[in-house]
This record gives sequence, structure tokens and C-alpha cells, in this order.
Amino acid sequence: MNIVMLVFERITVLDVIGPYEVLARLPGAQVKMVGPERGVVRSDNGAVGLAADLAIGEVSSADILLVPGGFGTRLLEKDERVKAWIRDVDATTRVTASVCTGALLLAAAGVLRGRRANTHWALRERLRELGAVPEASRVVRDGKYASAAGVSAGIDLALALAAELASPEVAQAIQLGIEYDPAPPFDAGSPERAPAAIREAVLGRIRARDAELGAG
Repeated sequence: MNIVMLVFERITVLDVIGPYEVLARLPGAQVKMVGPERGVVRSDNGAVGLAADLAIGEVSSADILLVPGGFGTRLLEKDERVKAWIRDVDATTRVTASVCTGALLLAAAGVLRGRRANTHWALRERLRELGAVPEASRVVRDGKYASAAGVSAGIDLALALAAELASPEVAQAIQLGIEYDPAPPFDAGSPERAPAAIREAVLGRIRARDAELGAG
């Protein structure tokens, strides 16, 4: 099973590493980290580096294409070469998936037109602007397209794909193996339940980072 994960500058690390820890455990899985160019890319705060062992020009197909999110997707939405590559690889996939703002990049590439999808709650309506149909579910499936909400939801998406691509038993074994048994100390993981002041603080940080990238 050929699994291709796009990595890029200003990526949110858990968006790609969470799904990786699940999908890499599938029987026969071969995971490739692919970037616009070969080399190390840095996380959205610059603290962590991930190695892109292959450049997009070296990869033309995948069984599963996973596009994670991060502030770097704002810049890639304007990168015609990356968007053309997404369209070309998408034409070969069994599943095309995204985590967080990766869905915005898929939509900008044109592959989610008219499809239901989700992304980070703060940016969900941008999916509509890009031709997709926003849906506020943690994992959304429409045909071969699978999209997760923000960041940590990528693990849920990957477990759902593991159940589909292998079996529910394999997915449960992976879940137990990584001891994914979330019990957060606060009930603030969704905008509906988080205190208003917390929600506004998060929105403020996101808007400030977008402004830095000229993405408004």
C-alpha cells in the first residue's frame, strides 16, 4: 500500500505524524514523505524539522494521498505546481485525505468541488469559498475523499481508514498499540463547548499568523 504524505514549510507536525503513527502500522504499508522539494521542512513555529525524502516531481501516484495542514497551506494555495501535482496524484488514488487546513489546499486544487469536507473550525467557511461543502463532523467522508477537523482529528481519520483498508480488528489493534485513549483534562476541544474568551483568544492568534503570511 503506497501512502504519500505531503510535507511543507510551516506544517503542523501532529497533522502528519498522528496519521503516520496509525497508517504506517497497516500491513504492507509503505509511507513516503514528499515535499515541494527534497530536504527538511520546518514546523509552523520553526522548532521541528521533518525530512521530505522525495520531491513532488518524483512521485506521480499513490494509493493514499494525505495532505496535512498548517499555516504553510496558505502559501501553497497559490502554488500552481503543487496544486497541479495534487490533481495528478488524486487521479490515481484509492483515498485522498486531509487533516485540518489540508482540506483548504485540496479544495484550492479543485478536487473537492461539490464535495462535503471539514477543516479547522476557525476556517471552515473558507471551504465554501473554494467550492467545497463544509460539514462540522470530526471526520467527513464523501466518495474517496476523507477529511478531518483540526490537528488531533487526524488520528481519528487514520483509524477510520485503517478499519476500511484492513479491518476493524486491525484498526483496534493499532489504537491499542499506540494507546490512543483520550481523556483530556478540559472540555474545551470544540468551539461550541470552549469558553468564549478562550475561543476568541485562539481566533486572534490564528488571524495574526494569517496576517503575517499575507493571507488575511
